[in-house]
Amino acid sequence: MNHLARLRKLSTPAKIQDFLDTLPFNHETRRETCMSPVRVLETKKAHCFEGALLAAAALSLQGEKPLLMHLLTGPGDDHHALALFKRNGYWGAISKTNHAVLRYRDPIYKTLRELALSYFHEYFLHNGRKTLRAYSKPFSLARFGKGWITTEDDVWELAHALRDSPHILLIPSENRSLIRNAGPLERRAGRLVDLRR
Repeated sequence: MNHLARLRKLSTPAKIQDFLDTLPFNHETRRETCMSPVRVLETKKAHCFEGALLAAAALSLQGEKPLLMHLLTGPGDDHHALALFKRNGYWGAISKTNHAVLRYRDPIYKTLRELALSYFHEYFLHNGRKTLRAYSKPFSLARFGKGWITTEDDVWELAHALRDSPHILLIPSENRSLIRNAGPLERRAGRLVDLRR
């Protein structure tokens, strides 16, 4: 079965997420990568942006818009990328992560702000400091054609374009000082990962 046929078999967001969950997390041990969906299928591993691209590609092969969302964090933490989908007027997200909680979101969110906020309390550093700061507007990969799905080259231009796209702040400035750190039990739960480096 060729790679595009494999992607076409992932015909629902749940099937896409289930497939991403089978892939080991790409810890980029040799070098930083930004692999296309076909390269992910060849190497059988993905980090969050690579997983979001694969999910967007699979959705596009079902006739849906290939949309991403970027979650922007404060200093000391990694940003995150999601593939967006909509069902019956409600947003959901497909996510590749090594962590237990920054994962799939069912299509129950009326707005993208609601969806982004669903990640807020679980997005913290080892000391409990919550780091999620902003989310991007829906970022369409359609304007980049289809070559990004099958290229053997890294697709850094897509990652940079998503990072540089317009973002919306999540925390009201007057409430920034009121954010409580995650507690000890939350921090212990946050250390649960699929695969250690």
